[in-house]
Formats: sequence, structure tokens, C-alpha cells
Amino acid sequence: MVDGLDEVPSADRPRVRDWLLGLVRAFPGNRWLLTARPTAVRSDWLAGGGFAELSLAPMGRQTVGAFVRRWHAAAGATEHEEQLLDALRAKPDLSLLATNPLMCGMICALHRARRGYLPPRRKALYDAALQMILTDRDRQRGMGGLDGIELDTEDQTELLQRLAYALVLAGRTEMDEATALTLLERALPSVPDAARQGDAPTILRHLLLRSGVLRSPAPQVVDFAHRTFLDHLGARYAVEEGHLDVLIGHAGDTQWEDVVRMAVAHARTRERTTLLRGLLAVDSPRVTLLALASLQDASAVEQEVLEEVRERAAALIPPRTPQEAEELAQAGPFVLELLPGPQGLTDDEAHAVVTTASRLGHEGSLPVLKRFRAHTSLDVRRQLVGTWRRFDAQEYADEVLAHVGREGLDLTVRSEEQVRATRTMPPWPRVDLDGEYPLDTVVDCLDPQGARNLTLRSNPYVTDLRELHARPTLEFLSLMYCSEVRDLAPLAEMRLRHLSVIKLPGLPSLTGLSRVTSLSSLSVIQPVPGDSLAAFLPVGAPLDQLILGDGATDTTGLAGLTEFPRLTKLNLSVGLRPLGPSDWDGLAALPALTDLSLSGALLPPQGPPIELPGVRVLSLHLTGGTEDPSRFAPAVPNADTVRLFFAEDAAPAADEVYAGLFPRAEVTVHRSGR
Repeated sequence: MVDGLDEVPSADRPRVRDWLLGLVRAFPGNRWLLTARPTAVRSDWLAGGGFAELSLAPMGRQTVGAFVRRWHAAAGATEHEEQLLDALRAKPDLSLLATNPLMCGMICALHRARRGYLPPRRKALYDAALQMILTDRDRQRGMGGLDGIELDTEDQTELLQRLAYALVLAGRTEMDEATALTLLERALPSVPDAARQGDAPTILRHLLLRSGVLRSPAPQVVDFAHRTFLDHLGARYAVEEGHLDVLIGHAGDTQWEDVVRMAVAHARTRERTTLLRGLLAVDSPRVTLLALASLQDASAVEQEVLEEVRERAAALIPPRTPQEAEELAQAGPFVLELLPGPQGLTDDEAHAVVTTASRLGHEGSLPVLKRFRAHTSLDVRRQLVGTWRRFDAQEYADEVLAHVGREGLDLTVRSEEQVRATRTMPPWPRVDLDGEYPLDTVVDCLDPQGARNLTLRSNPYVTDLRELHARPTLEFLSLMYCSEVRDLAPLAEMRLRHLSVIKLPGLPSLTGLSRVTSLSSLSVIQPVPGDSLAAFLPVGAPLDQLILGDGATDTTGLAGLTEFPRLTKLNLSVGLRPLGPSDWDGLAALPALTDLSLSGALLPPQGPPIELPGVRVLSLHLTGGTEDPSRFAPAVPNADTVRLFFAEDAAPAADEVYAGLFPRAEVTVHRSGR
């Protein structure tokens, strides 16, 4: 490996080329890797020696993480490692810099030199980065003045910002070389030290070879190596030229987001006031949040403007509901820097903040979510688990899930990567596994001493349920679309309290359910064979909750239901045949029934033929739009809670009308999509 051909003076390169080709001939069969900055040498410079040109791919998040860990290990500074990794995740502007080994190493060195501290304001960080890569790096290695040109940081910045602003105005990220030369020709008279050392083509070549900021990704094309520097330098020039109206006019354009923020940082106090007032005048939630984010980059702000920005933003942050969280996430990743908590937030606000970070699914979301991993709210913890799929499975498991309180929480596992990550964590008591995995893999994910809940979805590997005997503490089992399960009898040897079975249509009926007599809750979403529920369901089980759906009563109706006198809650879901007179009689004969949930399709046109005086809680799912809840009102004279669920736009009357049908009850109306 020969590193840094770009650091060989131009006059010496023919000699170096001959030396390299001589090495290749002297040692045939070796592999050779030569590195240089783009444009330092022609693409065909060594083509005659069998060399091909490749470009170094940008470093991804995992590669950056590996680099940072190895850098700190080599430097003996591991105490700063985790703090920097969190900063790289939390600050998108910082992570955008760390896309190649040079910049990533520069950030590590800067962070270590400042004892784990990086400039909190982006302007200071970018200025420090530019100082290092534009001048300090070459000078510290004795490479200053290569090819007879040596420009200080300010002179290079003055020239580069003209190119940057031209790209920002054009809404582009690259320009042709001729345009760049024209811009430099106009700028050179105002930078006399650069003009003294060369004309526009000479200075442009120097910037491409040595600056580390400008590059040529293709022949006759010029762009910035980092979009971060493009926005930073473009904003600086816009402020210097007094183009504040241009900045405000583009505030609603997401492509100008960082340009506006950096302009606020570069501006003097009076200019900053003009910019912030202009942003507030746009009167857009997103631009208001942009103004708030810009305050983080501002060194001094007039008190009146500061208070106005914060007051306007207070209505948006923290979000208080899931809907507000969704709207906030639409503003873009920059809001991650504005999200507070968990200290000082209510449970609802904490849930909404976590929802916002989850919806963004940005690498900067991870540090936000980490802050909430010890939160006690079940809604917050459910959101943390539910957003796992948006992140690297192992990293998220290590950083978040391994630290989340598990009480009452199901871990949903939906991919091979998540299965592997689950097996590296302490086993969970409640697991929801979606996919095709052998049952021994499933069992390994469950806590051997405290397994409680297991849901299996769409898993053809599940056949012999005796394998679940390895987790005797299981209380809840749900088998959803597990096509190869035939016999439920092995479950009789366990102490299950709840069982849910959903089968795909056309498969053979299950057997052995009648033997599972430990159940207090049962859900059967599949056809039941025979002419009586009692022949299939576990008579003698202490059932107090039963859900039937999807053809369960096609041949049985509700015959045999009276064999379960302890039933207090009954849910007759979609996909059942309409209830006949004998079915209503069976309902009326259930002595303990107090909670009834019905699909509106089961109601006869004239309403139930009998009263159900014991029902206190009624839920009606009126999805067809033609069912009339008034027909059911006389059947439940003692109901004190009524919930009406309508499909979207299927409820023709106002909520007050439905409340009037059940004058003794508290009525809530739920419309889908609202």
C-alpha cells in the first residue's frame, strides 16, 4: 500500500510513477493499493500497469461506530468513546462530517483534545473543522506550500464561500468547472494574497488538491466534499452580502434548512433579529421550529425576540398527544435536537416525545429514545419496543431494549436480525414472534423461569406443542395462522390461563381443545365443528371471557354456550352468522354475563327478541353503515357503559343522538380514522 500520492509534488510524479511500475514488475503477483485525493492524478495515470481507479465509499453509521471505537482504543482514551458516539447520533450536523476516515479521525482528535467536549454551537465546530483541514493538517505534516501555493484559512474560506453560495442559490450541489473558474476570477481581486500566487485555474486546482473541502467527482465538475460545508459557507456569504430577504424567502424550503440556521449563527445581533422576526412572520409551525432550532447556533439574541420565539414554539414542543407527535415529526430530523425529557414531562408528553423520535426513524433518534429507556410508563415502553424495526436490530437491542422495564410489556420480534439480537439479551417473559422460526428458537427467547406470554404468527414450523413444556410458567398463548398445528391436547399439561387460536380458512379443524381445562379466557377465530360449542370448547374450564369469530358458529350457533355459567365477558366478532331466537335465549340464560360485545351484522332487523338485564357494558361494532343501534337499546335496560364503533363516515348522526338512545348509560362514539 502506498498512501498519499497527492502529497508528491507535481514535478516528482513522473519519477514516482516509474518507481511504482518498477516495483510491480519486480514483484509479480502482488496486490497493490495506491491512494490519492480525487483529481490529484489522472484516472489513467497507472492504467498501463494494470491499475483500475476506485472511489472510497462514504462511511456508514456502523463503520463510523467501529472507527470511533478502534480510534479510542488505539489512543487509550476509551473514557470518551461512548460520549462521542452519542454525540454523532444526536447531532446530524456532526454525523454528516464523519463520512470518511480523515474527518472522522479529526472529530475524534478534537473531542479528545477538549477532554470529551465539542463546541456546542455548530458554527464553532465547523470553523474548527475548516481550520484543521484547510491549513493545520498540511502545516503540521510539513506539507504547507506544496506546488508553491500557500493560502491561509481566511483566504480559502473567502473563495470557497463564493462557490458555495452560487450552488445554494441554484439549488444544486455541483457546478461545471467553467462556472467555478468564472466565479474565482471575479473573487480573486478581493483576495490579493491568492491573486499574487496564481490565476483562477491555478487556485482552483490547488483548492481541489489540498483543501479537503472542494473536489471534482467527475471530469469538469466541481462540488463540495460535505454538504455541511456547502451550507455553512453559503450562509456566511449570504449574511456578508446582506441577503436576509433571500434567506427568509426560502425558509419553507427544506433544502435551505441548514443554510438558514447557519445564517442565524453567522449574523450579527441586529441581522439575527431581522432573520428571526422574518421566520416568525412566515407563521408556519415548521418555520417556527426552525427559528427555535436556530437559537441553538446563536451567540446573542435580543430578549424580546428570544421570548417570542420560545412562546410560539411552546405550543409545539413538547408534543402532548400522538397526533401532535405525528405533526411534529413532519417538520424533519432537526426537531430531534429540540425534544426535551424525560425529566419534567408527564407520561402523555413522554409518550408523545418518544413517538416523534420513533416516527422520524433517524439515526439521531436513538439518543433521544435512549433517554427514555428507564421510563416506567407502559405506553412509553410499548413505543420503544414498537419502533425497533426502524433501527439496526443489534444496536437497538443493546442500547435501548436491554434496559427497558419488562413488566406487562411484549417484545415483538419480526426478523432474523431481531431473533439473533433477542438471543443476546436476557430472556423476555412476554414475546410476540412473527415469522417462520423453529420452536426451539422461540423457546430460547423466553425467560425459563418467568415466561408468561407467547404469541406465534404465521409460523409453519410450529407442530408439536409439547416443546412448550420447557416453559411451564406460560400463562398466555396465541397461535395465529400457524398452519401446521393440529392438536392442542399437549397444552392440557400446562397451566395456561388464556388461549387464542386463529386458523387460516380451509385447514383441518383443531383437536384437543376440550382437554385444556385450565383456561379462564379463550379466543376462537375459526370454524367450530359439530352442532354444539360444548363439544369443542373445554367444558369444566373456569371460563369468564370468550371471543368467537370468523365462522366459529356456522354449524353450532350458540348451542352449548350455557355450559359455561361463569362467563362474564362475551365477544361475538365479525364473520359469525346472524343470531337466531335460540341464540338470544342462550345469551339470556348466562347468569354472570355483564359485558357483551357484538358485531352489528349479527343483529336482526327488528332488534333482539329478548332483554339482557344483566348486561352492564355493551360494545357495538357497526361497520356496515346500515345497522341501527336504536334497535338494540331496549335489550339492555341496565347498561351503564355503551361504546359504539363506526366505520369511517358510517355514523350518520351526531354523538348526542346516540347518547339519547341509552339515557342511563355513559355513551362514547368511536369513528374509524378519527
